[in-house]
This record gives sequence, C-alpha cells and structure tokens, in this order.
Amino acid sequence: MERLVLFDIDCTLIDGHGAGGRAIMRAVKEVYGVEGELGDYSFHGRTDPGIVRDLADLWGASDPETVLGRYEGETQPQVVHDLAERLGMPDDVIDTLVDRCVARYVELLAYEVDRVRIEVLPGVKELVTALAADRRVLVGLLTGNVAEGARIKLAPTGLYPLFRVAAYGSDSPLRAELPPVAVARAEALTGRRFSGKGIVVIGDTPADIECGAGLGVKAIAVATGRHSLDELAAHEPDHLFADMGDWRAVYEAILA
Repeated sequence: MERLVLFDIDCTLIDGHGAGGRAIMRAVKEVYGVEGELGDYSFHGRTDPGIVRDLADLWGASDPETVLGRYEGETQPQVVHDLAERLGMPDDVIDTLVDRCVARYVELLAYEVDRVRIEVLPGVKELVTALAADRRVLVGLLTGNVAEGARIKLAPTGLYPLFRVAAYGSDSPLRAELPPVAVARAEALTGRRFSGKGIVVIGDTPADIECGAGLGVKAIAVATGRHSLDELAAHEPDHLFADMGDWRAVYEAILA
C-alpha cells in the first residue's frame, strides 16, 4: 500500500444543496436562542463544532439578555445563579452548549437530507470506486463534518462504505489537527507507515490545501466549491483541477 488518499466531503465529493447549512443554523437557533445573517462568514473549510461556536458568537449567544431568554418562565434564583457563574466568560457560555447543539444539528441534518437530492459531483463515483479497488491505495475521509453527519450525507451516494479510515470534525474543531488523526488511524489499520507525498489530501478550499502542510502531504485542489481556480492556485496545491470529471487525470496525479 503506497498511498493514503483523504477526501473532503462538501463541494468535493457532493453538493448537498444547502442541507447542512440549514440544519446547523436551525440548531443554533433552537439551542442558543439566536439567529442572524451570515454576512461574509463561510462554512467552507471549517468543522461543524467550529461553525457552531462561530455562529453562536457572531449572533450574540453570550449576551446577558440572550442567556436570560433561555430561562424564561423559570425561577429568578436559578437565573441569577447561572448568570453569576457564567456571565463575564463568553466562551464558556457558548462552549457549554456546543455538544448539545451539534447533536441537534445531526438530527436536523437527517431530516434535511431526506428532503433534497444529494448530488455526487462529476467523476467522483468513478474515481473513488477505482481507488478503493486499487490495492496500492487506502481511501479515507478528512472532513469538518462530525462522524454521524458525514455518514448521513454520504449514505445516499452509496460511497460511504468505500472510505476505510477518517478524521472528522468530532475529533477536533481545528481542521489542521485532523490529518495526523487520519494518518494514525490508517497506520493502525494497515500496520504500514504513511508519510510525506504518500499522503494525499483532496479538497475544494484553501483550508484543505494547507491543513496537511506540517506533514508534507500532496495537496490536490478542485474548484467545485466557493473558491475559483485562481484563488486555489494562490495557495500552491500540488495539483489543481476545475473538477474531477476527468477522473483518470486525478487518479494519475494521486499516484504520481
């Protein structure tokens, strides 16, 4: 086995037509009691727990009036006790509810995915199938999705069983910490060592290109998401494609 190939999910393998965004924004509203506009904020290249924290902070979940609103109808002493313990530490106010919010997001995601058609992007099915059949290659995921969210999104495609290892947003809210997790799991599974350009990370954002830099990985970028070819080229991936429609060319780049 010569290559560990790690794919991002959203806008690299699939287009979920906004299912994840709708689910996570609704979960933040339900759990934190806040909602708002995204402005310039983008979900791309981030992890699910990181997005929850960012949106809760952006929309003011740690403001005193918002915290009070979560206790509407309850006794005044309980409200005072909560404020005394937690206000003045905005990060703590937000962090205490992240896991609950992510769990609610997963429930809502399943509902959203049932309502849309998950679109497999050009060349993806052929590429992943060919790689999974190649004994030189171990195919995996490197994604900001939490583990259950990744399964829900990929289940309709039929591709999920082909990914034998993964690192998820549920392993760390920081994308840069995920490549070593995936490599460690791959080595534990196979008993082989993967390093340098023997590790291939494929994604559609600058975060995908840069997250494995510390390991010296081969980065392959595809302009199937929010970022243009020129924007991705500025981050100097090893290979750059408009999409994976010519999947054989991507296959050759992986094994080069």
